Amino acid sequence: MEEVQAILGKFETPENIVTHELKCGSKRGALLVHPDISDTVIVRSVIYALERKESAELETLEEFERYALFESETEISEDVDDCINKLLSGDILLCIEGDKRYLTVNARSYTTRAITEPPTETVMRGPREGFIEDLKTNLSLLERRLKTPDLAIERMEVGRKTKTNVAVCYISSIAEPTVVKKVIKRIKKIDIDGIIDSHYIVPFIEEDTSSLFTQTGISEKPDIVAAKMLEGRVAIIVDGSPMVITVPFLLTEDFQAGEDYYQRSTFATFVRLLRYLGFMLATLLPALYVALQNFHYTLIPVRFMITLMEAVKGIPLSPLAETLFVLLLFEIIREASVRMPRAVGMAMSIVGALVLGETAVNAGVISSPAVMVTALSSIALFTVPNMIGTSSILRLVYTTVGGLFGLFGLILAVLFTVHYVCSVNAYDTPYLAPMAPLVYDDFKDSIDRAPLQKLKKRPKSIPNTNPTRQA
Repeated sequence: MEEVQAILGKFETPENIVTHELKCGSKRGALLVHPDISDTVIVRSVIYALERKESAELETLEEFERYALFESETEISEDVDDCINKLLSGDILLCIEGDKRYLTVNARSYTTRAITEPPTETVMRGPREGFIEDLKTNLSLLERRLKTPDLAIERMEVGRKTKTNVAVCYISSIAEPTVVKKVIKRIKKIDIDGIIDSHYIVPFIEEDTSSLFTQTGISEKPDIVAAKMLEGRVAIIVDGSPMVITVPFLLTEDFQAGEDYYQRSTFATFVRLLRYLGFMLATLLPALYVALQNFHYTLIPVRFMITLMEAVKGIPLSPLAETLFVLLLFEIIREASVRMPRAVGMAMSIVGALVLGETAVNAGVISSPAVMVTALSSIALFTVPNMIGTSSILRLVYTTVGGLFGLFGLILAVLFTVHYVCSVNAYDTPYLAPMAPLVYDDFKDSIDRAPLQKLKKRPKSIPNTNPTRQA
C-alpha cells in the first residue's frame, strides 16, 4: 500500500514498525504500531475492535472513528511528519487504501518510576510527593492542587529530533500576560536538535546566560511550584525531567524552603537568618582569614595571634596559596563523593577529609587553622544548596582578592557583586527585590517569614494582575 510505504519510507530501519493488515469493506487497510513504546493491551483492544464482524463493513476513517473506536482518543490527519511523530510517541496509525489521511489512536505507554520524595528537597513536615519524568503525571500533580478553571496549560513540542513535549503552566487571573507571552515566545524560538532535560531550556529563557547567578527557579515538589504560581509565576514542565522551571525568579527564593511554610513563623524566620549567615560564612570566611593574616594582622586579638603564629610556623606555602590549596582539595573531595556510588561516597568523603587533612597538617604542608576555616566554610556552603555552584566560585574569587589586596580589595569585590546583582532584571522583576529596590510589603516573606494570616497581598516584586490573595 502506498499509504504504508509513505510512512515506512521515512524510517532508516522500518522493521522496527509492526504492520498489521486488515479488511476495510471492499478496501485494504493497515495498522502501524511501534511495539516498544505502545501499550500492548490497548493495541490488542484496537485490533479486536477493528476486526469485529460489524466493523468489517466500515470503509472510511470517519466510520472507524465513530463506530469502532469511539471510546478511544483519536485524530485524523494527513500530515505525514506529524503522524510519524505520533507513531514514535506510541500512537497507533490506521490507514486505508486510497485515502491519504491517517487515523491516530492514543496507545502511549511509558515505564515510569513511582512518585516519591525528591532527594534534593527532603522535608520533615509537609507533602513528600515529587515530580517524576512523565509529563502527564506531573501535570496531574499540579492540577490536583490547583482546582481552578483559571489554570492554563500551553503545550508545545521542542527539538527537531526529540520532539519533546513542553507545557507552560500559569494561572490566567494572576500571572502577568506580558511575562507569559515572553516565556512562550522564547520557547517557541528554540531551534535545537533535542531537549533532554528542562535545564536545556534554561539558557534560552534567561536574560543573561553568562551570569554567575541563575535567573530561573528549579523545584521537584508540586506544592512549591503551585505556591509560586499562586504568586504570579509561570511554570515550565518538560517531558522526561522531574525538574520544573519557574519564572520570574528572585535571589531571596534560594534562601527559602517549602518547609518554612509548614512550621511556626518565628522558627522559620530564625532558620532563614541562619541561611543568610551561612552564605556569608561560606563566601567570605576564607577571604577574611587570608586578608587578616597577610595585611591586617594587627586586627587579630593577641592571644589568637600567638596561637595562629604557632600553627603556621614552618608552613612552606603563603597564606593565600595554602588557603586556595585547601579549598581546591575540599572541592575535589566533594565532587568525588557526589560522583562515587552512594554506598562508597559518604565513607570516602569522611575518610578522605579526615585522613588527608590530618596527614597534611602533620606533614607540615598546611596548617590546622586553614583546614578549620575551610571546613567551616564548606559546611556553611550547604545551608543554601541551590547556590553551591555560585558560592564556590565567589569563595575562590573573594579569597584571591583578599589575599592580594586585603580588606580594601575584598570590600570592593563585595560591592561590585552587590552592584551587579542589583542591575539584574529578568521579566520586569528586580533580581534583588525586595531589598533593591525596597519593597516594604514584601519583607513579610523574604528575610522574615510572617504568619500566613498577615500575608494578605501577593509579592509586589513579582508582576501579577491580582494583588490580593487573602481577604
